[in-house]
Amino acid sequence: MRYRQSLMKFADKYGVSRASRKYNKSRSYIYFWLKRWNGTLESLACQSRRPHSHPNQHTEAEMKLIQDMRRRNPSLGMIELWHRLRKRGHQKCCRQEYSF
Repeated sequence: MRYRQSLMKFADKYGVSRASRKYNKSRSYIYFWLKRWNGTLESLACQSRRPHSHPNQHTEAEMKLIQDMRRRNPSLGMIELWHRLRKRGHQKCCRQEYSF
């Protein structure tokens, strides 16, 4: 982070093109960090790229239904489990979440 901060200070003082040549970084890299930088060292920390939610994510009720069905029928195969869940109104099509 300190390296990026020195790069940001240099780019702020002398310009992005000159900083790009001195630090051997692309101008797009410098513009990316300049957009995040607010003068503090903490603003230059790497942030997670993990999404906060997913549109097809199971609800708590769906997860409870899957776990209960799996607990009551431990010998069921994945396709049979999926078929029984569909009979009970489960609409998701992805079968990978059913193997606990």
